[in-house]
Amino acid sequence: MTKFFAVLLSLLLCSTLIGGAEAAATDRALLSQFCAPKAIAGATCKEAKSYPEAEGRRCNVTLQPHRQQGRFLAGAKPLLLVSYGSDCEAHVNNFGGVVAFEQVGGSAKFLGFLPGMGVNDCVIAAKDGAQDVLVCLTGGMFQGVVESGIARVRFPSGSGGSFNMSYDFLLQAEDTTGAYTSYVVTCSEQFKYFGLSKLALGPRPGTVIAKVDYADRATIEKACAKDFPIPKDAEDHKLSEGEAYVPAPNAKRGSVLIDISTRTVTLR
Repeated sequence: MTKFFAVLLSLLLCSTLIGGAEAAATDRALLSQFCAPKAIAGATCKEAKSYPEAEGRRCNVTLQPHRQQGRFLAGAKPLLLVSYGSDCEAHVNNFGGVVAFEQVGGSAKFLGFLPGMGVNDCVIAAKDGAQDVLVCLTGGMFQGVVESGIARVRFPSGSGGSFNMSYDFLLQAEDTTGAYTSYVVTCSEQFKYFGLSKLALGPRPGTVIAKVDYADRATIEKACAKDFPIPKDAEDHKLSEGEAYVPAPNAKRGSVLIDISTRTVTLR
């Protein structure tokens, strides 16, 4: 190894260590808002205070690297939203949620937990007055079926300055390959989205784009005419009447452009 590359490697390693130390310090500062110092281990709080509906249980909370910050509430200070995992949450809540902080100067004030939500794959896509518009790619597997969606995140306000988070879906898709080894369509459908991925800002303000797997009417007609090969394990999975298989290689692929304000979806 030349001296130049040795120095470069040393600088990169130092940068990584510094970045890791800064992230650890940030996580500890956030955790300390709802966790006793002795209960903090890395990015995990072993026993979170004020965890919703804990009912005497000791709920752990592990902060994840996915986080979003912006002015999501009208007339309020910026929020920091951090995804977390917890053993107290069930599969239906994707084993975690979001912990919210209000950003005050250079510090963060703990506001509360929002189980079942997530900010793992999001973009701030537009402004609605003074508020930032957060759009996220959502997903979860239930009995082998992966449900994904693109949703605007709403922040409905409650009493005493409280707020919640909810998904206003702009587009949804269903991937059945985990359950049926193939996509499944209903023969009466005109169009079917199977999977969404790679959410990004669109070419114009107020738009987002994403990759998509889908079946158009022509593909659905071929599937219902039995023009596609039957999946290898199809005999283990009985379809309902009027349903048909679309093997993954026979699905079409492209991208969608979504205008958030008009909710218009354009296939590209």
